[in-house]
Amino acid sequence: MGQKIHPKAVRLGYIQDWESKWFSLRDMPALIGEDFKIRGLVKNQFRQAAISWVGIERAGSYLRVNIHTARPGVVIGKKGVDIENIKSQIESLTNRKTFVNVVEIKEPELDARLVAEAIAVQLEKRAAYRRTLKRTMERSIQAGALGIKIQVSGRLNGGEIARREWMREGRVPLHTFCADIDYGLAEAHTMAGLIGVKVWIFKKEHFVKSHKELLTMAKKAIETPDASGGSLPAAVVVPAAAVEPAPGAPAAGAGGQA
Repeated sequence: MGQKIHPKAVRLGYIQDWESKWFSLRDMPALIGEDFKIRGLVKNQFRQAAISWVGIERAGSYLRVNIHTARPGVVIGKKGVDIENIKSQIESLTNRKTFVNVVEIKEPELDARLVAEAIAVQLEKRAAYRRTLKRTMERSIQAGALGIKIQVSGRLNGGEIARREWMREGRVPLHTFCADIDYGLAEAHTMAGLIGVKVWIFKKEHFVKSHKELLTMAKKAIETPDASGGSLPAAVVVPAAAVEPAPGAPAAGAGGQA
């Protein structure tokens, strides 16, 4: 058994942010349970809305719930009926004035939780898991991911013995803290039993510039026009007086005479 940790846990406060933003030492256990109930309520209410995560912010007696989804129209509903319904349910659960915001996820192929849920849905429809994983990885790479790793575990293809298999394309540097890695987990309820799906997506690397990016920056700096209307020279000319003469060579301006 390996010692595993959530990829987001070691990056909190560094390049990742918390999903719950509030602080209360006295009421912390009750509020953590309340957050869990709110997220469960939203997930159960909008099963087909492709909800990735729910952010919760508290300030006194006010509560703000940010629903991040790839299908905002499903969450809002016709003339805002569904979102008003979930708002009233949260207010009755928490006894707080609640504001509900819907945030659209414009690239669901780069969201690990949505990718894991999509794979789970296909596995429930008895799709071949190898082909499903390959197609999913191709779509994520085409969407701009630098790397993706998918692991499925359980009675794959109805086998008698449960096993674990994984596929990877590109780089997934889990030990690099400045690497922006998104992690998602989903479960597929099949006739043979439960199949777990884990997804790691490497989006970008913070604070680090590759050799190609440095060359591009240098090229732009050379081609950028200066204040006089011209362009910066491709090479910097150093005055001869600033160059230290080689040992035994005559000094500059001496005319070669001893």
